[in-house]
Amino acid sequence: YDTMRATARGQPEGSLVYVLDQTDLYLRVRDGILLLSPPCNLSDAVLQLHLLALNSPQTGAMRGIHRADLLCFSQAQAIGLKGTFRAFLSAKLQDLNSIVRKADRKSAPILNLKDEVLFDSWEDIFNNGRMKDVPIYSFDGKNIMTDSTWPQKMVWHGSTAEGLRHMDSYCETWRMGEQTLTGMSSALQSGQLLQQTSTSCSSPLIVLCIENSYHPSF
Repeated sequence: YDTMRATARGQPEGSLVYVLDQTDLYLRVRDGILLLSPPCNLSDAVLQLHLLALNSPQTGAMRGIHRADLLCFSQAQAIGLKGTFRAFLSAKLQDLNSIVRKADRKSAPILNLKDEVLFDSWEDIFNNGRMKDVPIYSFDGKNIMTDSTWPQKMVWHGSTAEGLRHMDSYCETWRMGEQTLTGMSSALQSGQLLQQTSTSCSSPLIVLCIENSYHPSF
């Protein structure tokens, strides 16, 4: 934000500036910058975030966190979901617990594809919260708890139990699938997504995607 304020003075009047880490949009006006508020129907909407799985298991060789994010985004778009989805992974420059913006971490329930509550909030995941007794679905509608597409019911996350990046256990920032390297994962049967299980990066596991901006349909 501070960088944006400093650089915005050099932008012509009428320019739009988007602050990524706060998901805020500003307009350059004659006397400075103006925060653009969302329309009233958006601000009145009930905030909710979805947690889904990629349509196929992945080894640690995902060609980096940005490609994993792109897979989440493109599979969400393919089924008409309008929110932005990011991979449920820590990486070299990213802690898992920071993916959802701070203002939404306590208030927004985490839902599955059928809008059933998985967790009461994003923070609940990182405070030893247990998943409700409802399934997680992939973008193409499969129940990952029972479908044979995922023989190993394990979820990659590359994080500590608090959702911080696990520097020695994220498959070289999700670029390597060698058997001798490891990534941190969690067994779905545990009901917790941040169980600390060190798993070979050659293993094809579940990759989850979290919605980190919500666009309701009106």
